[in-house]
Amino acid sequence: MKMPFEVPEKKQIRVIINSDAKCEADDQYAIVHAILSPRLQIKGLIGAHFGTRSATGAEDSYQEILHVLDLMGLSEKYKVVKGANHKIPNILTPVPSEGANLIIKEAMKDDSLPLFVTFQGPLTDLASAYLQEPRIANRLTAVWIGGGTYPNGDTEFNLSNDIEAAKVVFDSPIPLWQVPKNVYDMVRVGLAELAVKVRPHGEIGRYLYEYLIQHNIKNGNRPQWPKGEIWVLGDSPAVSLLLDDQVFDYDLIEAPEITSEMGYRHKPGNRKIRVYRSVDSRFILEDFYAKLELFINFNQGEVMQ
Repeated sequence: MKMPFEVPEKKQIRVIINSDAKCEADDQYAIVHAILSPRLQIKGLIGAHFGTRSATGAEDSYQEILHVLDLMGLSEKYKVVKGANHKIPNILTPVPSEGANLIIKEAMKDDSLPLFVTFQGPLTDLASAYLQEPRIANRLTAVWIGGGTYPNGDTEFNLSNDIEAAKVVFDSPIPLWQVPKNVYDMVRVGLAELAVKVRPHGEIGRYLYEYLIQHNIKNGNRPQWPKGEIWVLGDSPAVSLLLDDQVFDYDLIEAPEITSEMGYRHKPGNRKIRVYRSVDSRFILEDFYAKLELFINFNQGEVMQ
């Protein structure tokens, strides 16, 4: 794919995307955004489970990722595999999967470009990869959309789907950038804005818009969420922070202990992780809109031939 600019090779990074893509409607936006970003060398995508909402969540997410790539005319370009279909049973026992194997294999490569693995759902596949091969800890950086608001924590969906995996990762030496719930909720967007900025741009734009609208209607009877006329593209910071890590917008804190109630318990002396206080929703949305339009105008005809 071509963009009207180039990214020097030394500025590029390797990326694996781990996504519970079939769970809701924001993962797809983040996946498309990542694929359209020249700085990111996509080394693979992993379909992740999403807890009790589906007994076949990893398979569902795998198929959804394939569908998104097909709509973009890119079905043969990227490696797509399935992650674990359920959470780890305890903090000592991994759930082997193609997804965990992909993380291990890419992390252990001799490559000068840094590796980032983004998690738009539970941390199951990262915890499993680490439990199987602890040497990956100093060979990748994990970016996780998940966890409750600091300092105390609270119920949060991605964390709830594998609390034990989060415990493993937080207590490991793996470099971690965490985007907790109050921060990823900042990426709110109006449905009218999506109708104007996303829907007109090819099959993929139409699908992203219509799929989200379907979810909005499907969940219309829920009392708190969604709110009717807006959505939160909460997974998109996993992409934007790889383009600009917003060095003034996070705190380095001692990784807390994750409790079974999804709270944070201070753990003095533990290694430090990045916890973001805010993300730039204007940049996230405008960069995505521009890349989607450029892709449709200058690339898709060539890709589809």
